[in-house]
Amino acid sequence: MKLLPARDTLEIEVTDFGPIVEAKVDLRPLTVFIGPSNTGKSYLAILIYALHRYFSNDEPHNEQLFEPFWAGSQEWRSKNTEDLAAFVKLNLGEMDEATVKESIALTPPLADEIRSVFDDQGTAISNEISRCFGNGRAGVLIRKGARDRANVILRRHCGNDLAPFAHEVTVDTRKTTFRATVPAETSMRINTRQARTLHMLCKTWAETTSTTDQADYQRSSFPLFRLLGEIARRHVVGPLHFPAFYLPADRTGVMHAHSAVVSAMIKNAPMTGLRPTVHTPMLSGVLADFLQQLIELARPSHQQPERSRHDLGEKIEKAILQGSVHVHWSDISGYPSFTYRPEGWKNALPLMNTSSMVSELAPVVLYLRHTVRPDNLLIVEEPESHLHPAMQVEFTRQLASLVRSGVRVIVTTHSEWVLEELANIVRRSALSDPSRREPASAGVALWPEEVGAWLFKPKRRPKGSVVEEVMLDEETGIYPTDYDAVSEALYNESANIFNRIQDSKTQ
Repeated sequence: MKLLPARDTLEIEVTDFGPIVEAKVDLRPLTVFIGPSNTGKSYLAILIYALHRYFSNDEPHNEQLFEPFWAGSQEWRSKNTEDLAAFVKLNLGEMDEATVKESIALTPPLADEIRSVFDDQGTAISNEISRCFGNGRAGVLIRKGARDRANVILRRHCGNDLAPFAHEVTVDTRKTTFRATVPAETSMRINTRQARTLHMLCKTWAETTSTTDQADYQRSSFPLFRLLGEIARRHVVGPLHFPAFYLPADRTGVMHAHSAVVSAMIKNAPMTGLRPTVHTPMLSGVLADFLQQLIELARPSHQQPERSRHDLGEKIEKAILQGSVHVHWSDISGYPSFTYRPEGWKNALPLMNTSSMVSELAPVVLYLRHTVRPDNLLIVEEPESHLHPAMQVEFTRQLASLVRSGVRVIVTTHSEWVLEELANIVRRSALSDPSRREPASAGVALWPEEVGAWLFKPKRRPKGSVVEEVMLDEETGIYPTDYDAVSEALYNESANIFNRIQDSKTQ
């Protein structure tokens, strides 16, 4: 089996956040959170989503985050142009559009400048975390019983033996601080697309400096500092600069209620300002983003062709739904409607008239068709919801196929069928390709290093949960969890009932 292209790893370490006492998780291409309810699986997933939102280059505030690189003062530019020029000559001077360098070196002066730009981001990060959780301030997310702060540390290893990039977010009862650690000397892998972007910026800078008065720093150095911004964006924050999409556990209810919510908004719109102000409950950022993205899916300017070669949702339609999901733009209301057409049917059904399984998977299909692209992160809470065990197994295979296409995936689950199929998917990587193509094998496989399963275990002292990696057991071929204890208890209870029934018959 061909291994996926090497990706920089991202490790997140959390202490005293929500119900989590401590966690240290290596975010793999496919990361699975398991464990009892109320142990922090969703807390950690939402935190990761919030960090992606903050650093993602698709978000408006991201331009403000990286603005100092290309809109800094003339004094700042004058001081750093020489270092930047030396950096370009060292790493990119001989590169053309056909050349792909495996890595570029970050020199100490540039590391210092990048580090300084990341200072004082605490308040903005705190605001995004609070928004995603739907509360007024991040301080309320500190674990009850902890002293007065929660810590989040992100480490990005770049595939070498040098120190990793590290970012630490400290949340206390008064404020949130952010501190970045950028190694003075390190090398960073770049792919073909990144290399072409850097080459284009270098070329633009060279052309500008050759035709512009050198005194005009505002024009001549702009592409150079934009280049520095791209390096910071892509390499210092790593995978966090890619967009993330969160599918909450209650997505079925949201899909069913979506048309009612939209209708109420339209009905009440003409009355704005005429009726008394009514307090509206606050949605969490996760749910608000989900609703907003559903609306944006239907906009003609946003939609992609429904059957393009990048249609990652079509496989789910064929393998599980046995029909197709569609979103329709309304010129009258400006809001979308969703339908499902079973195979062989001429007419489509409104989504609210379909099964809960269809409503559950419809947003997954639509996101994959219109929004999610390779390198993006897709977070799916409880993928087993409303699915028969056989469909849970198939959906797990589809998620593995997404990973093979380049999409990063995080799931939270309580399903033993999801975990058992995940184990099969990993074990299948040891088979030869012809063996894996047998119908029973479903053909999808992932290497062990591409998959990570993390168990959230409750503790009494201190009260909360700790997170441990669960390794695939080579003898049993499964990921060991606490499900065995539940099965054993059920079996013992069944045996006890049987014995009591037998005893009652002999009396």
